[in-house]
Amino acid sequence: MNSIQETPWDNPRFRNWVSVARACHAVSRAMGQELAPLDLKPAHLDLMMNIHRHPGYSQQEIAKKLLVGRSNITMLLPQLEKRGFVRREADEIDRRVLRLYMTDEGELILSKALSIYLSLIDRLTKKTSDEDCDALGRAMHNIIMGLEAD
Repeated sequence: MNSIQETPWDNPRFRNWVSVARACHAVSRAMGQELAPLDLKPAHLDLMMNIHRHPGYSQQEIAKKLLVGRSNITMLLPQLEKRGFVRREADEIDRRVLRLYMTDEGELILSKALSIYLSLIDRLTKKTSDEDCDALGRAMHNIIMGLEAD
């Protein structure tokens, strides 16, 4: 940057955005540590939560929900299948489409992982009012909607 160009450090939007990014990274790191005893990574948990909430969705539909490419899902699914947590079933109409479902074992490990996740969220937000949490949620939702509109 040259002396004429303004630096972003004094811009509150920039500073706050950096804080959001740092918080996201810190929470992801903490979640990874908390899930380690279950031999799960945050990406596994995201995938399992979405399969649980949307049983029978295709890999492409789940990838869209997670805002990732289908290749990301394709890399994670074999790991979860091998452990007996999820299963893929061919679609009855289009056999090329694979539908995703949780297994009983997957539901059990998901329950444990969600308990860990909720405990972490409670610890991290215990000094934040419900109103502030709601405002943060609305702000993040607006950012997502803005990105999807582009």
